[in-house]
Amino acid sequence: MRSPLLHLVFALLIGLLVSGGYAWWYTILSQKSNEAAVLQGQIAVLQQQSSRVAAARAALAEITDDEARVQNYFVSEDTIVSFINVLQQAGAAQGATLKVLSVSKGGTTAQSTLVLALSIKGSFDAVMRTIGTIEYAPYALSIATLSVAQDPQKGWDASLTITVGSTPAPVAPPAS
Repeated sequence: MRSPLLHLVFALLIGLLVSGGYAWWYTILSQKSNEAAVLQGQIAVLQQQSSRVAAARAALAEITDDEARVQNYFVSEDTIVSFINVLQQAGAAQGATLKVLSVSKGGTTAQSTLVLALSIKGSFDAVMRTIGTIEYAPYALSIATLSVAQDPQKGWDASLTITVGSTPAPVAPPAS
C-alpha cells in the first residue's frame, strides 16, 4: 500500500511544482505583456507627436513663404535707397520728374513706418499718372498729404507726403 500512497504524494508534488511553475510563468508573461502595452502606448504617443511635428514643419514652411511675400510690401531701412530709385523710375516712366525732399521715421515701435516728402513736376497727365503709380505700387503705403498746383511757366507741380510700412534693419550678429 505504500506504493500507491507514495505515487499519490509524488503526483501531488509534481502537480504542485507544475502549478507553481505555471503561476510563476503566467506572472512573468503578464508583467511582460503589461510592459509591452505600456511601450505600445508610448510608441503611439510618439507617433502622434511625430505627425504633429511634421504637420507643424509643413505649416511653418508655408508660413515662411507667406512671410517672405508679405515682407516684400514693406521697405526696410537698408532698402530705402532702392525704394526711392523705384519711385523716381516710376515718375520718369510717366514723363514726370520726381524728387524726394525728405525721409524720416514715423509710426510706433510696434509698427514702424517711413515718411517721405515728394515733389513731382511735369504735365498734368504725367503728374497724376505718377501719383496713381505710387498709390497703387506693391507696397504698404498711403498718401498722407497731397497738393497739386499749376505753374504757368513750368507746368504742374504736386507735393505729397507718403507713409510706407517699414521693417527694422537686420541686426548684425556680434563679432566674436
